[in-house]
Amino acid sequence: MVLAKAVYVLTKNFPAEERDALCDPLRKAAAVSVPSNIAEGSARQTACDFRRFLGIAKGSLAEIDTQLLLAVELGYVANIENLEEEILSHVKMINVFVSSLPVAG
Repeated sequence: MVLAKAVYVLTKNFPAEERDALCDPLRKAAAVSVPSNIAEGSARQTACDFRRFLGIAKGSLAEIDTQLLLAVELGYVANIENLEEEILSHVKMINVFVSSLPVAG
């Protein structure tokens, strides 16, 4: 939720022409895709399924990072260090979580 809120605040002042191309995908990945995939995976019957959804969540985190770097390159934001640290923290947590899941026999 911290990451989602930070992305919403950051994208609030993006130019209107970036609404569909950059702002909305960033918000969707941060606020919807990452937490939704973790939640959906946790409701699945097997650790293998859960592991797959956690991988999708990690992919969404990579997507967020890439889009934030593009926003910097385009001059829409100046500093994303805190967000990059938050993304890395999420990736590390997911990695630990994945490693704690039982391996299918």
